[in-house]
Amino acid sequence: MKKIAIILGFILLGLNSCKHEVNFEPRPINYDRDVCFVCKMGLDNPKYNLQAINEKGEIRWYDDIGCLAEDIRDGDFNQWKGNKYKIWIGDADTGKWIDAEKAWYRFGDDTPMGYGYGAVKEKSSNAKYDFKTVLQRIDEGKTKRAEFIKKKKMSMSGKDGKNGGMKCAPGKCGQ
Repeated sequence: MKKIAIILGFILLGLNSCKHEVNFEPRPINYDRDVCFVCKMGLDNPKYNLQAINEKGEIRWYDDIGCLAEDIRDGDFNQWKGNKYKIWIGDADTGKWIDAEKAWYRFGDDTPMGYGYGAVKEKSSNAKYDFKTVLQRIDEGKTKRAEFIKKKKMSMSGKDGKNGGMKCAPGKCGQ
């Protein structure tokens, strides 16, 4: 009986040592490798980039909170995240990682994909939206995307007067 107890003890000890403790701390951006999970753009602005870490320790990167909102709404994010997860976003003033779900958001920033929401740690008269409200506003189309896309099309067509622009085929780039 003693031998069985000892064997069971070792088995339980072995199983317990196999448990992998997930590190939910933010990771540094690897600028030559990390890309947005949704739009596949390279990450280049730590003041607006996000990272989500799931219970398996897997990371999804996003270059704008709007891309995260799209993944939550249209992708498999809710299944992927599992029961325990953490989302970090760059503070729009400092570029330091802050908890995206506890952050406060302002509207009007020039963000990488034009959604216009910048996160900061403290609530203020400018930063008055919480995480859930921002996701809802993005779903409702309350973003700077239309302005952003129009500006990008003009920039690509050369209509903005800068550097001649990129030449587009007739009927493309807003022509």
